[in-house]
Amino acid sequence: MAKKKKKIEEKNIEEKVVQKKKEEKKETKSNNKSKKSLWVRFRIFCHGVRTEFQKIHWPSKYDLIKYSLAVIIFVIILSLFFHIITTIFNLLLKVLA
Repeated sequence: MAKKKKKIEEKNIEEKVVQKKKEEKKETKSNNKSKKSLWVRFRIFCHGVRTEFQKIHWPSKYDLIKYSLAVIIFVIILSLFFHIITTIFNLLLKVLA
């Protein structure tokens, strides 16, 4: 009996949440009716982009060189690894075939 009551309560809670979301959507739709002009929205967008660019932490020249070298070395090591693996498999295929 307790499980049935819990399920019923959960369904009621879910229905209430769905109803609140529907009401919020209706409210936002009514607020969107008073849209701003294209120029104003473009200025707001540009301002947002500018503020986001100010938050970016750009790496220094030294860091950029260090990270680039690390990537290049890692790529070389992986390419050598895969070359060795394919060579081993080719030799195994020749021996077993």
